[in-house]
Amino acid sequence: MPSALAGTPTLKPLEVWGGAEYTLNRVGDHYFDQAALSGHRGREQDLALFAELGIRSLRCGVLWDRYESEASLQEMDGYLDCVRALGMRPIAGLLHHGSGPPGTSFLDPEFPEKLASYAGKVAARYPWMSAYTPVNEPNTTARFSCLYGLWYPHLQSTSGYLRALICQTKAVVLSMQAIRAVRSDAELIQTEDLGRIWSTAPLASTAELMNQRRWLPFDLLCGTVDTLHPLFSYLRVNGISEHEILWFRDHPCPPQVAGINYYVTSDRFLDHRLEMYPDHCRSAEGNFADVEAVRARAEGIQGYEAILMEAASRYNVPVAITEVHLGDRVEEQIRWSQGAWQAAQQVRKAGVACEAITFWALLGSYYWDALVTRANGHYEAGAFDIRSGSPQPSALAEFIRQCASGELPPRSGSQSQPGWWHMPGRLQYDAEAEAVA
Repeated sequence: MPSALAGTPTLKPLEVWGGAEYTLNRVGDHYFDQAALSGHRGREQDLALFAELGIRSLRCGVLWDRYESEASLQEMDGYLDCVRALGMRPIAGLLHHGSGPPGTSFLDPEFPEKLASYAGKVAARYPWMSAYTPVNEPNTTARFSCLYGLWYPHLQSTSGYLRALICQTKAVVLSMQAIRAVRSDAELIQTEDLGRIWSTAPLASTAELMNQRRWLPFDLLCGTVDTLHPLFSYLRVNGISEHEILWFRDHPCPPQVAGINYYVTSDRFLDHRLEMYPDHCRSAEGNFADVEAVRARAEGIQGYEAILMEAASRYNVPVAITEVHLGDRVEEQIRWSQGAWQAAQQVRKAGVACEAITFWALLGSYYWDALVTRANGHYEAGAFDIRSGSPQPSALAEFIRQCASGELPPRSGSQSQPGWWHMPGRLQYDAEAEAVA
């Protein structure tokens, strides 16, 4: 139990936050714009639907890739005013799996200063806005773009991955400095997918490295990466200078809220026995398979409660679940959401300051089954289904409303049986032999 949080006499009620998926990622010269695909951009009436669910804070895409110019930012004026008028606090996201507008990338030495300049413009234009996520999931974005080569600038190297991670994290620090020059009390709500990695015994050291690596953005922001940090040598041998590493120690920017993004596929299992797996399971990081732990481990996945406790203990700051979404039938979506809600309540009982649960992709999302690398027509509904041309609420929307209204536990017939991620039939691979935690 986190010592500074133990014995907390009272906690404010768990809040319900939300977000319409607004990823804007680049593949080659093409940008995949989720807000445009869903029709949310230009459809401000969606915001009233979100507010009616009881959402208190809304993650909003004030994206540098989209609104680089002062003129284009005008599009956000009415949107953010509407969010505020409906009683929701906007949490401004400035990059969401993007690498910036044309002319820059994670390989640009001036990338952090350029994003910070944009952040300062946003803060000056909306001085009333108090919460920011300058860069969503810097570790995940660095992996997908510069280790796996899926997104721009399409590198496949460890040094490129770490360069992208350092670049984005420094951009967070400089952006918050620029924002706080306008609004000194602005909050940093830093998000990351913090799935855990398991492996077979021969890959134990690789799994341990990856488990350390998933925390690296937070470690850097909190100023805890010094010459004794377990990843210091890893950073150095892959081209990051000591000066670049220790810059974060000298410019700490700890988040006010550590935001945990977590999906049923976030936890991974590494296996050296490649012959047991299809070719597409081969890792980009070595001669081994990288598969969904939910499909390979009899024990299944760690779940929200374990990761919330670990994050709170590691950083001793308030935590929040900042993305809850499952691409599946609505009954399974409700079961997954119920698990997140119960986990948040459980850690609060243990004394952890868990502030909120965020229902993500309220309007659904596109192409994530292909990691948003091609327009394959795949759509996953959220609390609202937009396939009819306008948002239609599903049973998940009612579940969210129940959560926000404080009905405990939220009522749903879907709770009568466990989700598929708890069922024996989920296993696709016989991977238990030689497995290690």
